[in-house]
Amino acid sequence: MKPIDLLELVSLAAIWGASFLFMRLGAHEFGPMAMAAMRVTVASLALLPLLAMRQGLGELRKAWRPLMVIGLLNSAIPFALFSYAALSITAGLSSILNATTPLWGAAIAWIWLNQRLTPLRSFGLLLGFAGVIFLAWDKASFKPGGSGWALLACVAATFCYGLAANFSKKYTVHIHPLTVATGSQVFAALMLALPAALFWPTVMPSAQAWGGVILLGLLCSALAYLLFFRLMSRIGPTNTIAVTFLIPVFAVLWGFLFLSEALTLQMALGCAIVLLGTALALGLIKMPQRVASKT
Repeated sequence: MKPIDLLELVSLAAIWGASFLFMRLGAHEFGPMAMAAMRVTVASLALLPLLAMRQGLGELRKAWRPLMVIGLLNSAIPFALFSYAALSITAGLSSILNATTPLWGAAIAWIWLNQRLTPLRSFGLLLGFAGVIFLAWDKASFKPGGSGWALLACVAATFCYGLAANFSKKYTVHIHPLTVATGSQVFAALMLALPAALFWPTVMPSAQAWGGVILLGLLCSALAYLLFFRLMSRIGPTNTIAVTFLIPVFAVLWGFLFLSEALTLQMALGCAIVLLGTALALGLIKMPQRVASKT
C-alpha cells in the first residue's frame, strides 16, 4: 500500500466516522426520513455532474434495476435507520454497531453465495455477534425512553449493508463504480421522496441541522463513495475493508470532542470484541501454519 493510499484510507475512516456526528446534529430536527432523503439528494446533485462528464448517464439508464436495489439496501433503508438510531444513542455506539457490517456480509455470502467458511472464520462470526450482544445487554430496553429499538435499527441497517455488498458482487461487477455510486444515491433519493414529504418537519430546521445534512451528503456520501471505489480498484477489497476498523475510532473521537460523549469501559471492550471477531471472520487473522520438521 502506497503512502497516498494509506492517507486516503485514513481520510475515508475519518469522514465516515464523522457521519454519525452529523446525524446526531440534525436527526432531532429533521427526523429520520427527511434527513436520509436530504442526504441522498445532496449526494445525487454532487455526483450526477461527474457522471455526466464521463458520459455515464447511458450506463445508469441501462442498469437501473440492480442500481435501484443497491440504492434501497445500501442507502435508503440504512440511512433512515441510522438517523433513527441517532435520536437516542451516541455516535460512538452507532459506529461500533456499524462495524458488524462485514460480519453480515460474510454470513450472507456463506448462505447465499455458498462461500465456505473455515472453523476460525466461523468462530469470528460468533465472536463478533457476541460482541454486539455484550454491547446491547443492558441497553436493549424496548420500554418508552429505552434504546432497544435504536440498537435494533443499527443491526438491521448493517444487515442491509451486508446484503447490498453481496448483491453488488453478484450483479453489478460489470458496472463502472461511479455509475454504481451515483445510481444508488439517485434511486435512494427517489424512493425516499414520498416518505420525506409525509414526515417533513413542521418547524424549519436550524442552520446547524442543515449544515449536518449537507455535510452528510457532500462528504459522507458523495466524496466518501469516490474514495471508497477508487481504493477498491487500487488496493483491492480486502485492504479497503480495513476502513471498518478505523471508523469507530474516529466516531468516538468526534463524539468526545464535539458532543461531549463519553467512552465507557463496556463500549471499549465491546468494540474490541466486535473488531476481533470481524478480523477473524474476514480471514485477516490466520492461525500460523506449522512448518514440517526435517529429518
